[in-house]
Amino acid sequence: MRGKAGLVVGIAIGYVLGTRAGRERYEQIKAQWLKVWNLDPVQEQVGKVKDFAKTQAMALPSTLWDSAVKVAQAAGSKGTPGQKLDAAIKAGEESADDVGQAAKKSASAVKDAVDEAVDDASDGRGGA
Repeated sequence: MRGKAGLVVGIAIGYVLGTRAGRERYEQIKAQWLKVWNLDPVQEQVGKVKDFAKTQAMALPSTLWDSAVKVAQAAGSKGTPGQKLDAAIKAGEESADDVGQAAKKSASAVKDAVDEAVDDASDGRGGA
């Protein structure tokens, strides 16, 4: 279903951009698009995606904070200055991996939510 929706959107955009019918036809297409965009099922899905994206975006700062705390704790651990530095570097590397994984997870989750919303909207389910 994603392929069909993408094809329809691509054709519509291509037609709008390539049309020779002029401004009047563009305004007709724009008015129809706005009618579809403002439908309750579409706006319901848009709201779901926005909420989900906010939730995922909030998870990333907590991962960054946790990572900074780990590095600070490692730097303040007991041992020689060289051992503290080694511990801080190791914690930093691990934290960088954690942050990268969290960012990938967030991006993937948002993409999945958008794909699901597009599928629901194109099926006319509106999330039901």
